[in-house]
Amino acid sequence: MSKEFREHIGTYKDKVTNLQSKYIALHVGLFWAIGVFIIKNEDAIKIKLDKKIMYDHLESNLKSCDDLIQKRIQFIQQLIKQRNLKIEFQIIEEKQNLAKID
Repeated sequence: MSKEFREHIGTYKDKVTNLQSKYIALHVGLFWAIGVFIIKNEDAIKIKLDKKIMYDHLESNLKSCDDLIQKRIQFIQQLIKQRNLKIEFQIIEEKQNLAKID
């Protein structure tokens, strides 16, 4: 594993919350990994989340009142269903997140 650093692109900088940014990153990361065949149909995947609310949204189908977040959740669930992925969501502490912003 390696530590990664990501900067907001101009389109989103100072326009989305940190939580919205996490959903965007999860959606893009999942989509990218499928596109470059890192994740294949019917793969078993562990997704580590450092926010309990994300876990609740994705694991327990808790709805979000934030439209941007709710759309990302729908896209993520659609990718999981289309590819028949076996997903295990795990909650981690924020300091364990390798993609955290320093």
